[in-house]
Amino acid sequence: MTSSTFLPTRILPSLDRIAIGLSGLCVVHCVASAVLIAMLSAAGGMLLNPIFHEVGLTFAILLGAIALGHGVLQHGYAMPAMMGSFGLGVMAGAMSLPHDGSGMETLWTVVGVGLLAFGHDLNRRATH
Repeated sequence: MTSSTFLPTRILPSLDRIAIGLSGLCVVHCVASAVLIAMLSAAGGMLLNPIFHEVGLTFAILLGAIALGHGVLQHGYAMPAMMGSFGLGVMAGAMSLPHDGSGMETLWTVVGVGLLAFGHDLNRRATH
């Protein structure tokens, strides 16, 4: 049997082009995957550096003090500032947890950030 009995002859040249294209996509995938993994590794190392977290927490405290403090003076409600301060405290406490891969530091940081965001939302609502 010839190959033309299984496939029309007009499709055969297209199969080669498709196969060449797929081979090219495979090369792009392999190279891009290696580059992406290397970039994520480098970025992960930088993002896990303790100074990154310390500077971020410092900015969060400064912005929280200004925004939430101004809100208390403007609308008179202490709850948003208390909620935000509690969230900042949880975030600061999370920094003291070990980096042992258990995920507890990440969990408590996310909880603290959520509480801080909730405090800012309460502040925004009380102001408007």
